[in-house]
Amino acid sequence: MDKKQFTSSRKLDHLRICLEKDIESGSSGFEDIRLVHHALPDTDMDSLNLKTTFLGHSLGSPLFISAMTGGHPETERVNKTLALAAEKYNIGIGVGSQRAAIEDPDLRRTFSVVRDVAPHAFVVANIGIVQIRDHGLSWAEEAVSMIDADAIAVHLNFLQEAIQPEGDHDATGCLEALRLVCSDCSVPVIVKETGCGFSYETAKQCYAAGAKAVDTGGWGGSSWAAIESFRAKESEKPEEQRLDELGQIFADWGIPTAVSVYETSRLKGPLIASGGIRTGIDIAKALALGADLGGMALPLLRPACESQDALFAVIESIHQQILVAMFLSGCTRTSDFSKTNWYVSGRTRDMIQNKED
Repeated sequence: MDKKQFTSSRKLDHLRICLEKDIESGSSGFEDIRLVHHALPDTDMDSLNLKTTFLGHSLGSPLFISAMTGGHPETERVNKTLALAAEKYNIGIGVGSQRAAIEDPDLRRTFSVVRDVAPHAFVVANIGIVQIRDHGLSWAEEAVSMIDADAIAVHLNFLQEAIQPEGDHDATGCLEALRLVCSDCSVPVIVKETGCGFSYETAKQCYAAGAKAVDTGGWGGSSWAAIESFRAKESEKPEEQRLDELGQIFADWGIPTAVSVYETSRLKGPLIASGGIRTGIDIAKALALGADLGGMALPLLRPACESQDALFAVIESIHQQILVAMFLSGCTRTSDFSKTNWYVSGRTRDMIQNKED
């Protein structure tokens, strides 16, 4: 199997494992956040809407379809279904890493289908920081042009790289590569973590490097360490099987999403909260902590693999949950969440206080 076939095969492995295995780890921390209830909201819930803006784009709601898949022929149908939802509800959508399609142009359709069926949606391309470092700006622009993207997510996945048998363990030069792509890319750059979250300090580095937004990708949802652990367990190579235990141990590594959102929001930059967000109430809490959008992947991937109608039903349920949370928090628009009061308890409180001391 050559390199480009290997990359594509790995993408299908990831999708299959996400659908078949329990790949969630830990807790995002949102169970420790409680929004203050307004017993007398003085507004009409039926008149509320979920409209919001992000990076200059008007969106139908703060729900963001987080990066999931692409790069294998069997993923095209899933991306098409997700894109149909993005177009229908005017919500943002990010694609999975486009590395496989840059290496093998025959796979471009698995990504370009997103723009084809969602011509008006806010679409975010996706490439890894290691690929930017190794191949330069051209790979970022190729990812953007492939789907006529409105922005590009440059993902940081060094825990996954550390666990993968074929992972890249060298992160030197990546900050300079980030500065380059932020400076010269034709669209805004969003820096995205993939399950371990951002600290205040790292998010500050990213904004200082020129990132227009940060996507927390915090701990408490789908775990790439767990996913790679399953891949290692299925391998026939003893040297890869030994990585199973490493993946299991590091499934507990990272900053819970609620903590990451709280820390990162102090920098006042555009912010997507993702990582273990499972309900509309979680999105409402993320907005109260300072996020602009709430990203979901796994909760949308499973219904998208079932049918278009199943996906639409889940999205409408999430939207209804956000609306009720708005009403009961005394908000008249989604931006009001940033002014709502909230309580914090448990480990999330301890982590926030520990960082502030």
